[in-house]
Amino acid sequence: MLLTTAFRPLLLPLLLLFVCVNLGGTAALAQKTEAIPPPPQVPVRAYVLMDYQSGNLLANLKGDERMEPASITKLMTAYVVYKALKSGKIHLTDQVTISEKAWRTQGSKMFVKIGSQVPVEDLLMGMVVQSGNDATVALAEHIAGSEETFTKLMNQEAERLGMTNSHFTNAPGMPDPNHYMSARDIAVLARAIIQDFPEHYPRYSVHSFKYNNIEQQNRNRLLLTDASVDGVKTGHTESAGYCLVSSAKRNDTRLISVVLGAQKERERFQASQALLNYGFSFFESRKLYDAGTPIVTTRIWKGQENELPLGVVQPLYVTVPKGQAPQVNTTTTVQPIIVAPAQKDQVFGEVVVKLGDQEVSKTPLVALKEVPESGWFGRMIDSILMFFYSLFN
Repeated sequence: MLLTTAFRPLLLPLLLLFVCVNLGGTAALAQKTEAIPPPPQVPVRAYVLMDYQSGNLLANLKGDERMEPASITKLMTAYVVYKALKSGKIHLTDQVTISEKAWRTQGSKMFVKIGSQVPVEDLLMGMVVQSGNDATVALAEHIAGSEETFTKLMNQEAERLGMTNSHFTNAPGMPDPNHYMSARDIAVLARAIIQDFPEHYPRYSVHSFKYNNIEQQNRNRLLLTDASVDGVKTGHTESAGYCLVSSAKRNDTRLISVVLGAQKERERFQASQALLNYGFSFFESRKLYDAGTPIVTTRIWKGQENELPLGVVQPLYVTVPKGQAPQVNTTTTVQPIIVAPAQKDQVFGEVVVKLGDQEVSKTPLVALKEVPESGWFGRMIDSILMFFYSLFN
């Protein structure tokens, strides 16, 4: 009894210590449980997993390494074709005369006949669904006169889209040492097709196409096994291995996976499915700002207006591990002195997005409207005001 009474003052500190130790262990366990596991190990040479909305990479293995893309090349061919359709240079109803070169092109075929007239619409289906090399060359010749000239258009578009590890020497994707793409570039291109030409994207989910009494199945088996997958393109040569670009949408999230260089056909599908499942399980996208909505409003000098609203050209999304969205924060940096005239979409700053202390993205802040220069009297007054402003700022 005396012993218990003697130790009674120590019981409360010991109890608190016990509770703190156990709470600390529980917190550590919770933190460990919430940690994002590494991407699945898949038997391919390279891969990337991209969130469509934000463009962030969620997984990456040799994503910037230049590799042979095989028929995935046809995504760039299609992009140039879609651009020509949008500009009115060509039309889906145009009749294309099939040249001997197109007819003789080796590899997968749509089986068009030499000298025949085939609508652009059918050639597009033959290229997208059947991966017909003959249809691809015919489209290239129709747009640019020759396949060689068409490849220059392909390279121009690649440069404009920021595809720094891509170069094309032919339209279908025939093997060539100077013909290459990276997994990241392919994801960028697939994203651009979905974003820029939504009216043409549904072709990539068509299961089969029949032409010249020959029906061929879409080689993307994920269209049959995963209802969320709606594209995009397969590719294969002996040297490139089995390749696949896939896009899937579940609820409001769309992901793009690219796998290159699988040794077996089934491995490209298994790898793509594993990457997509990984992305949907552990990541989420959040919209931070709408396009065209003012994020900040700043002073503009010597203009017909005194205020200039700044925002983003495209909706700004961020992709983060599930449950970590509250840790996202944004900061804006604006050019200190802005003098009219200001053009719409002219860059005057940037939005920096961070997850905790880690920088996730930088996006230009642009003028949301045009502000013309004011008259001479207004410019004179603002010159005086700017002088005093500069003294105190």
